[in-house]
Amino acid sequence: MNKRRKTLQELTFKDNFMFAAVMLDEENAKGVIERALDIQVDHVEISYEKSIVYNPEYRGIRLDVYLKDDKNRHFNVEMQVANTEILKRSRYYHSQIDMELLSTGIDYEQLPETYVIFICDYDPIGLGKYKYTRCQMIEEDRDYHYDDGSYTIFLSTVGTNEDEISKDLVNFLKYVGAELEESQNDYSDEFVKRLQKSVEKIKFDREMGRRHMLIEELMKEEYNAGKAEGLEQGKAELLVNVKAVLVDLLCEIAPISDNLKGRISSINELEDVMQLTIKAAKADSLDMFEKELEMMGY
Repeated sequence: MNKRRKTLQELTFKDNFMFAAVMLDEENAKGVIERALDIQVDHVEISYEKSIVYNPEYRGIRLDVYLKDDKNRHFNVEMQVANTEILKRSRYYHSQIDMELLSTGIDYEQLPETYVIFICDYDPIGLGKYKYTRCQMIEEDRDYHYDDGSYTIFLSTVGTNEDEISKDLVNFLKYVGAELEESQNDYSDEFVKRLQKSVEKIKFDREMGRRHMLIEELMKEEYNAGKAEGLEQGKAELLVNVKAVLVDLLCEIAPISDNLKGRISSINELEDVMQLTIKAAKADSLDMFEKELEMMGY
């Protein structure tokens, strides 16, 4: 039996959709980065196209957040509630960031600092720490650490070493780990209060409600497709179903023409339809969506 999915009203910051929605606010994202890394950031720029995407290599919807700051440092932040293999996942994230940056024509020596940050609702390493920082070292001399500009940070909501990290980070992680009722408590922290207000605003935003339903539908379709893995017929049915979701979503924006329906109908790549469905959820007009459609070659 499938586990009942939460409604938007039941979500807390650590639920993937709510985490992504809250973090798409630049001030919220900046505050999380500052607490996770204990640094000051003047300004961040969020890459919306990379933050909520359909990723065929992960076989699902990615709801992490990708951004850079005014010093050209690049950050990938993900909320992790299930205990999965995130060590190799961090390696994959770093490689993806580097390959994309190199594809723009820069040289290796120009690669900026990159940070992959996992916010875990469990202890990912098992040493009882709120924060773990991966470092690069030489096996033959473990006292020798080197800096290649890539950093991985694992945060845990169940740490026990409050005296070793900042009070701001402790307050934030306690809030992240809280269940619904506890998440509404007063944490005596202005940044946490800001996050609480953001969560409440999202819960009463009709557009966010629509997007939440869309994401849930896509995840459901992805789950159903996974059960039929290896069956081409299952993939074909999924393609038809997602196209129907896409058309319905566009019709909520404005009546769509037969020409646009035909262009959507002609798409045979499931990954492209998934990506376009996410883009439709963000589009303010059909013109905006059609420009995205043209950019993808349809």
